[in-house]
Amino acid sequence: MPKPAASLASLLPQLWHRPFSPPPRLPRALSSSSSSLLTTRHIPRSRFRSSPTTHLGAAATAVTTAADPVEPPTANLYPLYDRLLPCPSQDYPPRIEHLVARKDEVAGDFISRSLSLPPLYVADLIKFGAVYYALVAPQPPPYAAPERVRIFREVTEPSLLRRRASIKGKTVREAQKTFRVTDPSQHLEAGTYVRVHVHPKRFPRNYEIDWKSRVVATTDSYVVLNKPAATAVGGSTDNIEESCMVFTSRALGLESPLMTTHQIDNCSEGCVVLSKTKEFCSVFHGLIKERQVKKLYLALTTGPVSPGIITHYMRPLNRAPRLVSEDHIGGWYLCQMEILECKKVPWPKSLITKVHKVDNCGWPKQEAAYECKINLMTGKTHQIRAQLAAIGAPIVGDSAYMTRAIAAEANPSINPYGRESLNYSSEEEKAAAVEAWVACHGKEPKSVIGLQASEISWDYEGERHYHKAGVPWWRQDAVESDLV
Repeated sequence: MPKPAASLASLLPQLWHRPFSPPPRLPRALSSSSSSLLTTRHIPRSRFRSSPTTHLGAAATAVTTAADPVEPPTANLYPLYDRLLPCPSQDYPPRIEHLVARKDEVAGDFISRSLSLPPLYVADLIKFGAVYYALVAPQPPPYAAPERVRIFREVTEPSLLRRRASIKGKTVREAQKTFRVTDPSQHLEAGTYVRVHVHPKRFPRNYEIDWKSRVVATTDSYVVLNKPAATAVGGSTDNIEESCMVFTSRALGLESPLMTTHQIDNCSEGCVVLSKTKEFCSVFHGLIKERQVKKLYLALTTGPVSPGIITHYMRPLNRAPRLVSEDHIGGWYLCQMEILECKKVPWPKSLITKVHKVDNCGWPKQEAAYECKINLMTGKTHQIRAQLAAIGAPIVGDSAYMTRAIAAEANPSINPYGRESLNYSSEEEKAAAVEAWVACHGKEPKSVIGLQASEISWDYEGERHYHKAGVPWWRQDAVESDLV
């Protein structure tokens, strides 16, 4: 007999909330309070005093000049705040705050007061999709302070939960489900949990692109975009504004925003299909599920790769780096790709790698590279990147997996899933070896790697759909690049 769902009254985990002192005073506020993400003129960053909280906001719609005087700070409750572009070229350290409303609140006011953040800053966070709520707080980590446990128990006291009409009839899992806060004036009832991503991941590359020139095709149902590298198809957990989906919709002047149908990595470029309608979105998802969508990739690798099918099994853990094994392991995902051809090409010129900020990761041999044409047979996250690194031919610029290949070249036995792995006497020893292997991987690239979603095709209702991206970055002259 299945166990019954846990009741809300039995949910008494710990509450955690890191106190935060007020941030440094920010520059004066601009005259406009609108939050457009695009502007016709960039405001130089040197015009403003730098602060970790200065650069979150959207574009300033008022234009300032170098002659504008900087007004002295005023004695307001919150630090003064400018909404400005360009956005920072580097992300600030992640900062996530967890709150519980002790009484009925208005979302924007509650967050501003609790975290000492300017109201306009909070409004931009909400516009970015960086603020979430749940009727009841999810299970927190076990190291919360006793005082925070006490506060949480107060707001989840069984008699209090029973009086909350909004959670009657819901299971714990249903009540703990998070949703985005969509408006600063949104009502929060007492006991509501709020998660605030104070420093969202930013995508400055979006503001350098001529998005109309990246559109490969447009129909009544979809748009095919030649996605630039260092951009996100649909944004990130805490930033849905700075995405290919949003910027392409604006460039084309669409009344309804485009919808994502599939993803490619932020550091990759190439063909992405964006849907204009919910109906086509559903159709395309079905085609992908039935493996009716064919995707061909171009990969610039550090070493030669023999034509044929490459098979690995990927660890079923939804976080980077993705570990793969040539041997079948129960529960691991099948990963297959077919190398159609591989040809030797010159290593990208230094000017091109400088323009595109390619990280060569200290790869020892940079005389020649290899361009591989790949038929992706299964579509797992990082699949091509992880599989090519596993055979000693990582993708040029892939800082996450090039360092792994260098480590394996120096010591083949360091890979616990490789052909030359050691025999481990215990599960603890094997787990330690896996952690050491994970540590050999580098950070996720922030710019471009040698991977392009080159071609995409499918058949639907008797009609053939075929689209191809432009010339990959490594074949371009510097003068052709849209980064110059």
